[in-house]
Amino acid sequence: MKAIGSGGEWWWNLPSLRRKNDSRRRGRRNQDARGRRRGPPREPLSSSSSSDSVGQSRGWPLDFPFQQAVTAACLTLTGDTMAQVHRRIVDRRKRGPEPDSKALVPDLLLNHDWLRGLRIASYGFLLYGPGSYAWYQFLDKSMPKQTLATLSAKVLLNQIVLGPCVISVIFAWNNLWLGKLSELPSKYQNDALPTLLDGFKFWIPVSIVNFGVIPLPARVAFMSSCSIFWNFYLSTTMNK
Repeated sequence: MKAIGSGGEWWWNLPSLRRKNDSRRRGRRNQDARGRRRGPPREPLSSSSSSDSVGQSRGWPLDFPFQQAVTAACLTLTGDTMAQVHRRIVDRRKRGPEPDSKALVPDLLLNHDWLRGLRIASYGFLLYGPGSYAWYQFLDKSMPKQTLATLSAKVLLNQIVLGPCVISVIFAWNNLWLGKLSELPSKYQNDALPTLLDGFKFWIPVSIVNFGVIPLPARVAFMSSCSIFWNFYLSTTMNK
């Protein structure tokens, strides 16, 4: 009997029979109480994946481009500050030396129009930064290939769509803050078209560089940096 037992153990421990028996045991373990086969056990969800799903379900359809908005606000404010400083220096030179005149820096600080700066900065933060970023995203998704045809189309659309929108919105925004919406049609008639034509001379070369060289996340910053000089011109035009 011992020989039979030892022989039985040897027969039972054959590799092929061991694999079959192990598979049968696993099959029985994967069955429920009614004998139905269950699938592999599910892995627990990690906290990061669950939080991501919750964040996506609770998020806005379009995220506000805060970085681009802040960049546009700072650079538009810089352009307006340059325009005000330039205007103050020109006025002082026209008046000539006065014995009771203040020093240049205190004069600039005391007579600086901070509300005007707030107007242009709020325009950059609320309108120009988010709007131009969404516009550049739309152009890149519509024309993703970097070819001469797509570059030309982007530059053309930028001038005939974005350019007039920017000029019309910034004039309306400024007159709204000043409480002079009734004067807006005459402002458009006298200043909008010359400003738009001057903008073509400045923005067409800038747009070629922007779409041809600058990556999408940096385009608002690049255009806003160039717009420091343009805002200097715009601020002078709007407040003359």
